[in-house]
Amino acid sequence: MSDFVMPSLGADMESGKLVQWLVKPGSAVKKGDVVAVVETYKGAFEIDIFEDGVVSELCAKEGEELPVGALLARIAAPGEEPAVPAKAAEEEPKVPIKKPAALKPAPAKAAPVPRPSPVPSRGRTKISPVARRRAGELGIDPDMLNGTGIDGSVTLADVELAAAKGMSAKAPSPAAAPAVRRTGFDPDQMRQAIATAMARSKREIPHYYLSSTIDMSRPLAWMEAFNRERRPEERLLPAVLFLKATALALREHPQLNGFWENNRFRPADGIHIGWAIALRGGGLIAPAIHEVDRYALPSLMEALRDLVARARGGGIRGSEMMDPTFTVTSLGERGAESAFGVIYPPQVAIMGFGRTVVRPWVVDGDVTARPLVTASLAADHRASDGHAGGLFLSAVDRFLQEPVSL
Repeated sequence: MSDFVMPSLGADMESGKLVQWLVKPGSAVKKGDVVAVVETYKGAFEIDIFEDGVVSELCAKEGEELPVGALLARIAAPGEEPAVPAKAAEEEPKVPIKKPAALKPAPAKAAPVPRPSPVPSRGRTKISPVARRRAGELGIDPDMLNGTGIDGSVTLADVELAAAKGMSAKAPSPAAAPAVRRTGFDPDQMRQAIATAMARSKREIPHYYLSSTIDMSRPLAWMEAFNRERRPEERLLPAVLFLKATALALREHPQLNGFWENNRFRPADGIHIGWAIALRGGGLIAPAIHEVDRYALPSLMEALRDLVARARGGGIRGSEMMDPTFTVTSLGERGAESAFGVIYPPQVAIMGFGRTVVRPWVVDGDVTARPLVTASLAADHRASDGHAGGLFLSAVDRFLQEPVSL
């Protein structure tokens, strides 16, 4: 028997509200299944489970605000007998129940006219927040769908499939459309929490900063040739080159990929990079793409697009917020020319890429115009030093100059 607790979805999270259970006692679950929805000031997150088993007991109620680490449910391992809740045992009668005395037959009466049996209510359909929001946009009634999630819960894929089959109504009028409430996201509260976490970072972590200017001529030329024969949705963006080059450099310099815990560095068991995403309406989150170094570029581009879309639409999973081992922020083509980040504890480093600009550059003794980007590193001096950080930046540059190897 194991405990399933309120997860920490970042160093700045203290508590969360259990919005919805997507399982019930007796439900079989597998690692990666979404079992609950938790709401924080950053929004509503789908919480997935990290083990196979059977839900033995739900220990928290929907609507409860619970601190990080609070018990949510108990999970029985495969083959293990689910526990009987203590409350149920206490409610068992402690004295024998007397048999009722035999009743005398009542005088015969006219047979009553039988009433029609009430139609059993189907009850509220289990549906994730992002699926409910999409159903509202399409004018689809979730109660009319057959869910394919755990215990028949309706998923986003179920809603999209229903729309593809023509179940979506015409754009519903405001009076007829179900109200879709965007829960959890509070820009003011998020800004305050970010400020608190960053103040703690600057107070406790001895930062050092390094930057390097990278010539992007070769990687951009290669990317343009790669994209030329592909559809727009299959084309690569410079961000994915930065992401993959960073992951490969972290593979060579693992002292920057991990956590500072209990006064020592703990290396991560994989390269899970948190990608900083600005939310509409303000705020910032950095969910992780797992095992970035193992992706091919087209697949990584697809994963990055999906992550950004879900972050801005309310479909991020808890596991994507829990375990980034390193963070990358890219300001894109409309941002500043450089970005020096603040480390997000307990991570030990953050990488920043500024806007690519065309500037004079010396190549083989000649001055020429080249597209340049400033890459910056902020790192924890307790876990590494400037020499290691410099080698890391050099490795990022080297991988970008060999885009075929990414």
